[in-house]
Amino acid sequence: MGLLAVGTPLEWPEVKKVAGHVREWGIEQLLAIWRRAKGKERDALLWGDEIEYLVVAFDDEKREVKLSLRQADILTALANDAELLKQGGGVPDLQEGRKKSGKNAPTFHPEFGRFMLEATPGAPWGIGFKDLLDVEPDMKWRREIANNHMYAHEYPITMTTFPLLGDRKSIIPYYPPNGSKLRSQFVPDEIANPHIRFPTLAANIRARRGRKVELNVPAFHDEKTPWPFKDPTVDYDLHDWPEDDDVRNGAAKENHIYMDAMAFGMGSCCLQITFQAKNIEEGRKMYDQLSPLGPILLALTAATPIYKGFLADTDVRWNQISRAVDDRTPEELGEAPLKTDRWRIPKSRYASNSTYISQDPRLRREYLDPDLVVDEALKQRLLDGGMDDMLATHFAHLFIRDPIVVFAEDLEHLDLTKTDHFENLQSTNWQHMRFKPPPAGNDTGWRVEVRPMEIQITDFENAAFAVFCVLITRAILSFDLNFYLPIPRTTENMETAHRRDAVLNDKFYFRKDVLPSKRPIKLNGGGGGGGVASGPPSGASTPRLGPSRPPSPFGPVEDEYELMSVDEIVNGKPSSSGGGFPGLIPLVESYLDSMNVDVETRCELAQYLALIRGRANGTLWTAAKWMRGFVRGHGEYGMDSRVGEGTVFDLVKAVERITVQEGRDGFGREMLGECRVKG
Repeated sequence: MGLLAVGTPLEWPEVKKVAGHVREWGIEQLLAIWRRAKGKERDALLWGDEIEYLVVAFDDEKREVKLSLRQADILTALANDAELLKQGGGVPDLQEGRKKSGKNAPTFHPEFGRFMLEATPGAPWGIGFKDLLDVEPDMKWRREIANNHMYAHEYPITMTTFPLLGDRKSIIPYYPPNGSKLRSQFVPDEIANPHIRFPTLAANIRARRGRKVELNVPAFHDEKTPWPFKDPTVDYDLHDWPEDDDVRNGAAKENHIYMDAMAFGMGSCCLQITFQAKNIEEGRKMYDQLSPLGPILLALTAATPIYKGFLADTDVRWNQISRAVDDRTPEELGEAPLKTDRWRIPKSRYASNSTYISQDPRLRREYLDPDLVVDEALKQRLLDGGMDDMLATHFAHLFIRDPIVVFAEDLEHLDLTKTDHFENLQSTNWQHMRFKPPPAGNDTGWRVEVRPMEIQITDFENAAFAVFCVLITRAILSFDLNFYLPIPRTTENMETAHRRDAVLNDKFYFRKDVLPSKRPIKLNGGGGGGGVASGPPSGASTPRLGPSRPPSPFGPVEDEYELMSVDEIVNGKPSSSGGGFPGLIPLVESYLDSMNVDVETRCELAQYLALIRGRANGTLWTAAKWMRGFVRGHGEYGMDSRVGEGTVFDLVKAVERITVQEGRDGFGREMLGECRVKG
């Protein structure tokens, strides 16, 4: 969620006139941050998670489920809960540690959709193992609190998308589609948060682009699905807005589910993790090393097989959000010769990463994106201001974009103690990793945000993936692991992750040798790395950040990586010759060994690692596979790709049941197996 500033928003023609001004002021604010915070040291090693909910309303008598647009009412009720406020609610600060006694009330935030809530812990987590074990109970508590401030027939579910979003009727209260901001033929303007930032963001993206956004998701072809499939919900006869001509000009493609508004992307829910590093160098290292893991995390958490009442032939949300906020013009897309725009831009502003930022000597130039677009003038200003080339390149790439929402009041003068202009660009570059400088006004440090994961149905699953991200991050730093991969291969991997059952059926480019070549440690599990890896001595707690390979590696870059299955990446790839790949889970287990974790804690953490392991080897299903199977096995499904209201009602009821029972009643065990053994 971006900054919810208040002011007088400019429409796109006016924003276009001041875009360069905003970029320049943003760079000056960034340099002020750089000068102020580049030397920050020994910040607390903290992290936080973000959970997003869809609020649904059930009508059991009619067997209907709809999206409830009561976000504002629910947030007001939460804000006015005196008992909750006594427990220390508020916006968490990633510098202030979690209280040692008692609970910190979670905080709830608005999101783009009026049917969405975001919840975060009331204080950030530390990296202690006790904190890891507190994550799941806290997530359960957040859901309970949210549910207690809703109507009896409402429930906060953690599905990535609502299966009937855009069917023109499954919202309550009801509003007709085709408002002046979204100009969608499927959803009304009222579906978006009414804060002026959100409708302005949607309207200005559409205006800058010169047409509505286009989301075309491949339709799943079942036994009775027509060929070619033509989305039967598309109205080709609308003439309310000039953009209504889009569908007649080819926007709605054959064999695809067509959507036309930002709400179809930003109305999706995800699980995000933010780490605070001890200093900028550690933050840059985390950003680089976690980046190649993004597509793997996306495939493991796949949970989006249904759009607008139709089964899709993809499993994840990422590209749909990318298209929902794609403001590129025809010139920038390469559809027309460059005349008024500055350059062609290969990716949407919501996309996979295109930069590395660490000064790690293992970072070869061959890993960088050969098609990277950079604003050279802004880069030179950063270099002149003392920033190094790698980081200057990163921000000069982000700043090729125009600001989308600009408030007139912010243009009155430049305040270098604030970050509003910088965040205007930073917060609307939605890449799968985000490097976050310290904000103004508090002592928060340099942070890294992990953004690709889909939200999971149960709090157990969401906790498992959050904890796994923490543990693999600690293993990376402790063992000085090297996951560098050429950026174009990571871009390809993100596309591969969209395929149906990609976690089982597809292979991903991944680095073959991730281990440094120094002190040996014992590897656990089924890895094939010869039984040893480099790392700290047993019980070491201070990450070792020094280089582990020569500054100039030899040999072709192509020899450093290969195609692997998710199972091989996560669980290891044995080799009779003693080589192979150790696997992420065995590396995490080796890290736990090095920390001398007690048996009880190891047993608790083992449940989470077992879920990740099972997802990777196929013994446990992704939510996307389970939902697709539920629909295809439903008595009302006609094997024609249509997912009707009755089917969706039963599906969402089933999701609620699994959320509560977590497989203990045997239902949903395909996803959870025997991992969930505690109450």
